Amino acid sequence: MSGFVTIDGIKVPIEGEPNLLALCRKANIDIPTFCYHSELSTYGACRLCLVEINGKDIDASCVVPPKDGMAIRTNTARIRSMRRMNLELLLANHKQDCPTCDRSASCKLRDLSAKMGIRDVRFKRLRDDRPKDDGSVALVRDPNKCILCGDCVRYCSEIQGVGAIDFAFRGSDVVVSPAFGKSLGSVDCVNCGQCAAVCPTGAIVPRSPAESVWKALDDPDAIVVAQVAPAVRVAIGERFGLPAGADATGKLATALRMLGFDRVYDTAFGADLTVLEEAGELLGRLERGERLPLFTSCCPAWVKYAEQFYPELLPNLSSCMSPQAMMGSIIRDDEARRAAAPAALPSSAASGALGAGAEAARARGGAAKRVVVVSIMPCVAKKYEVSRPELSRDGGPLVDYALTTAEFASMLEEAGIRFADLRPGAMDLPFGFATGAGVAFGNAGGVAEAVARYVGSPMSPLTGAALEFADEAPGGGIRSATLSAGGRELTVVSVQGLANAKAVARGVLDGTRKADIVEVMACPGGCVGGAGQPIGFKPGAVAERRLGLADADGGRELRASGANPFLSRFYADAIGGAPGSRRARELLHTRYSSKKRIQDTSIPLVRGGAAEKVSVKVCVGTSCFLRGSQAVLRDVLAEVERSGLQDLVDVSATFCSERCDKGPTVHVGGKTIHKADAAAVMAEIRPLAAGAAVPETAGASAG
Repeated sequence: MSGFVTIDGIKVPIEGEPNLLALCRKANIDIPTFCYHSELSTYGACRLCLVEINGKDIDASCVVPPKDGMAIRTNTARIRSMRRMNLELLLANHKQDCPTCDRSASCKLRDLSAKMGIRDVRFKRLRDDRPKDDGSVALVRDPNKCILCGDCVRYCSEIQGVGAIDFAFRGSDVVVSPAFGKSLGSVDCVNCGQCAAVCPTGAIVPRSPAESVWKALDDPDAIVVAQVAPAVRVAIGERFGLPAGADATGKLATALRMLGFDRVYDTAFGADLTVLEEAGELLGRLERGERLPLFTSCCPAWVKYAEQFYPELLPNLSSCMSPQAMMGSIIRDDEARRAAAPAALPSSAASGALGAGAEAARARGGAAKRVVVVSIMPCVAKKYEVSRPELSRDGGPLVDYALTTAEFASMLEEAGIRFADLRPGAMDLPFGFATGAGVAFGNAGGVAEAVARYVGSPMSPLTGAALEFADEAPGGGIRSATLSAGGRELTVVSVQGLANAKAVARGVLDGTRKADIVEVMACPGGCVGGAGQPIGFKPGAVAERRLGLADADGGRELRASGANPFLSRFYADAIGGAPGSRRARELLHTRYSSKKRIQDTSIPLVRGGAAEKVSVKVCVGTSCFLRGSQAVLRDVLAEVERSGLQDLVDVSATFCSERCDKGPTVHVGGKTIHKADAAAVMAEIRPLAAGAAVPETAGASAG
């Protein structure tokens, strides 16, 4: 579509904009909106982006495509009045605890109310308070702050393909809720946190462990160790007036020491470590020709998604821990070795590897103190990851607390630290040094790129091989590249967003997708676009962070993980062997298993009236559903009714018995039937029902 639209007296050319809202923004007019995100479907619910069209019609600018010759007014008295009215209606039913709200500094409702000059709310609150949902280890949901914009619903469904949250009920009773009114921690939420990132009001926020971290820092009997993820360094400055993408690694090191952290390490070292372990795993699988493609395991939201929706792909998942967990493991191992030999420094320290913070800790008897590991992450799902039993040792977590970038920035603000003015410091060695490949992990495609630099040819000890990705989906959601390694051509696939991961997973399972390595990142753009990053209203921040991280990678003297000198020293001192050795597997690898999608939930379908009833539960989780559980449920219901057993049998649909690879799974009384069919289920029902005074007509055979 070409032509011009006149907006507030200015002619603006139409150059492919999808709606009037985009055209107005191109004309430097900031029309307010809650429910519009360019990457999501158009919703048009908040009614704030109203414009006057051709002097008579008023409509939401996000839903109207531009047409040549249109005349648009954006700020007439009528429009301003309607916008203020809509804001007052939202405020009337909104919990107004702004000074103590986690999103106080980045709340769109508060920001727009100030810009619109809202001073009084003329309407009474009509909704009763609803209980806060704090059952998730990663997120807190307060329905009293929800304005029903639907941003969280659409993101979870359209970008992540999960649908863990949706609208429920009708009219004035409508709410946004997880399935069956349960907590986010009890449904198929993967903890990516993008619902919190797009929420404009703080109705969903990450669960912050900041108070626990403060207590650890104040504890004289604790050694508190920080690790900082690659993507944090190019985003944290946004909270302190620095441009998005500015590399703040040195300022981070200084700030962490000012807060009282005893050691400051770089999670990118763990990323370098992951490359060596994962590359060895890949080459072994290629040699054996089994469990291919290799899916990466760095993203905890993707891992949980695979456990819930595609358990049959878990054997393809890398056994490597994420870099966060690897760092927690090696930090604890390192501290234990120090404590075992308090009079002698480790061999790495003899070469100057210990930082000033470590020496100070030793001077005050730090070897005998408890170790608290704190990670600063761009990711909300890391909060869930630190709680996983698969990532614990000796009854305790490898990482104690996961702070988001934004939560750590809030701690700096509370401490009064002027971050932008800090002089740069250095992270502690040996775990504070990383190559460009480790830093690149924060960008989508970075994990695959790092592995390619290590195993690819031609290979340089400094730079390794480079990947040239080709887009297969809009926005780079699915990209592929080829790599020469070990005398063969490998296909590498990079995926952003779990809806795209679903498409790739299905292709792998049905044989239409050929690949050797599949890297999955739940957040578009990769970790730089994580839900734990600072929330701002400036478009393009994620792209600028990506460029900043690419510059940080390119500026490193060593860009291939195998060239990290402290990594080879680590294998010699701590592992006593090569990547993939027994000790390496103990420290750096784990395993995952299928998970329930929705906990403790059954949907009653046939409810008997007798005191003693036979309980029949048919799993209709995704994997069982694909294996025919719906047909089993249908046939069992029909046979129960045909046989006159309705008063003696309770039939219900349930979600996932954690045996998804053996579906359809049906529970009859206390017995579980795998690979069930209706005949096998009825064969179990009849004897149990007979003991509960089965009528004579119930003895018919299951035809």
